[in-house]
Amino acid sequence: MDLRTRYLGLPLSSPFMPGASPLADRIDSVLHLEDAGASAIVLNSLFEEDIVSHGMSSEQYLERLLRIKQRVRIPVIASLNGTTSEGWLQYAQLLARAGASAIELNFYYVATNPNEDALAVERRIIDIVAVLKESVSVPLAIKLSPFFSSLSNLAQRLDQIGVDGLVLFNRVYEPDIDPETLEMSLALNLSSSSELALRLRWIGILHNRVRASLAVTGGVHDELDAVKAVMAGADAVQVVSALIQHGPSRLGAIRRGFERWADEHGYESINDMRGRVSLARAVNPSTFERGNYIRMLQVWHGGES
Repeated sequence: MDLRTRYLGLPLSSPFMPGASPLADRIDSVLHLEDAGASAIVLNSLFEEDIVSHGMSSEQYLERLLRIKQRVRIPVIASLNGTTSEGWLQYAQLLARAGASAIELNFYYVATNPNEDALAVERRIIDIVAVLKESVSVPLAIKLSPFFSSLSNLAQRLDQIGVDGLVLFNRVYEPDIDPETLEMSLALNLSSSSELALRLRWIGILHNRVRASLAVTGGVHDELDAVKAVMAGADAVQVVSALIQHGPSRLGAIRRGFERWADEHGYESINDMRGRVSLARAVNPSTFERGNYIRMLQVWHGGES
């Protein structure tokens, strides 16, 4: 099967790549990922808070970016998580000058202020991205959470200002409560395949509705997860938790399993498969809206056997 694809305007050998995580912190890990068939490397995020509050130097991140660029033959995508308009612009420009093939803008914002309405939250994202598109020459992907009142509209507005890709979705690491200490407790819970359904739905809704590339991140653990992601319309399939659990070789296993499944089902290229189960090609579009919800409740209450 011909796995070649394009993501953010970059020609790639396949859709499969590690998502932003500490997997790319060490050169040896990056080289293992490339050997396993990664078509690109997405670096862990550069956080503006780490630079401002904890004295971390952006030079460390830039040096790692340069070292990785020198050692691999595949695109290296930087990741940036900013907090201020000035920070987004300053660090995006630094990453572009350091040679990033593209930048994934990781928008992680919890709207806790009840006086800030949804429009203001979305306008802040649009305004920041618009400035970056005018100021940064490399492709930009926007990584979003699913918690917007009209995600389709936000995606369309980002598409209209020329973003190169949308990455769905940012995993929100929600703290637990320790009732003994009366404090919030933090725990890293890796994803499972059960989280993929939300991504599939929105990739399927946006496929062929935006010009931007679409990437799935969160919930891809095996070859069937990857098949579903591409069939929904994904141009790129990012894997993190499965690689943390099983090592870089897991990416190669997913890729080989994907190829095997596609060959067995008569697909000759990624383009033949992409978007086959999207809203744009749905016989019954209501499946992506209320139809699936109603049908599921009917089954649950015994309306169907």
